Amino acid sequence: MTESTASSDVALLRASAIDVLGRAGVESPQVDAELLIGHVLGLSRGQVQAKAITGSLVSIEDAAAIGSAVERRAGREPLQHITGTAPFRAIELSVGPGVFVPRPETETVAQYAIDALGAVAGGAPIGVDLGTGSGAIALAMATEVPHAMVHAVENSADAFVWATRNFERVGAGNARLVFGDLAGALPELDGLVDVVISNPPYIPLGAIPRDPEVRLFDPEHALYGGADGLDVVRSVSTTSRRLLHVGGTLVIEHGELQGTAISALLASDGWNAIATHRDLLGRDRATTALR
Repeated sequence: MTESTASSDVALLRASAIDVLGRAGVESPQVDAELLIGHVLGLSRGQVQAKAITGSLVSIEDAAAIGSAVERRAGREPLQHITGTAPFRAIELSVGPGVFVPRPETETVAQYAIDALGAVAGGAPIGVDLGTGSGAIALAMATEVPHAMVHAVENSADAFVWATRNFERVGAGNARLVFGDLAGALPELDGLVDVVISNPPYIPLGAIPRDPEVRLFDPEHALYGGADGLDVVRSVSTTSRRLLHVGGTLVIEHGELQGTAISALLASDGWNAIATHRDLLGRDRATTALR
C-alpha cells in the first residue's frame, strides 16, 4: 500500500484523528473524529464506522480536508464552528463565530418552558425567550408547542444574524424574532405572557471558563454577567415580571453555584414557588418561579 493510498484509508484517518484529538485534550475524541470525517464525506457516524471496518478509501482531496478539520478541532475550535451546525432537541441550527453554541444541558432547561407552555389551558399560549442567541430555545418551543406564539429577543447584532438565519431555516410560522434591549422588550405583551425563559450571560467577570472552546471562541457578550454574574439575571427578573400575567412561569438557566443567589434575588423581587433544578449530572442548572 502506497503512502498516498494509506493516507486516504478511512480506518487510518479515523485512528489518526482520534489520537490527535485525544492528545489535544478534546473530551470526546472518537465522537468528534467520526463527526468531522462524516462532515467532509457527507456521512453519518455509523456510516463512517462501517467504512472504517471495510477499509474504504477516500480521495486525497477529502483526506486533506479531514486533516484540516481535525487540526482546527485540535486547536479547540468548537466542533460546531467547523461543521457550521449544532443539533438542539429536534432541530438543527446554523452556528459560527459571534453566537453562543447551544449546549446539551440547555435542552433540559428548555423542557421546563416547553412543559409550562404546553400546559396552558385554552387558546394560544404566549412564550418569550429573552436573549435568544442562535434562536435555539425559542425555535424548540415554537416547534414543540405549535399552537403557541413564541417571541424571541436578542440584543447582539452578531448573534441576531445567526438567529435570523435559523428562523428562516426552521420556518416556524408561530415564532417571531425581535432585535432590541432586553429591559424594554415587547411592551405590547405586558401582562399577557404565559412563559418567559432566558439563558443569560451569568459568568462573573473575574471567572475564567475552564473549556478553551468557551474561553476562546464563545462571544464575551453571551458569557459575562457583571461582577457577580447576575446583572442580566436582574434585568430578566424585572422584564419578566412586566411581561408575565399572574401565575405565569419564569425559567432561568444559570451556573451550578448560582442557584441559591438567584433564588434569593427572585424572592426579593416578589416571585413565588421558586425552585432550583439539577441537570443530568446532578448540578444546579435552572431556577423556575411563578409570577
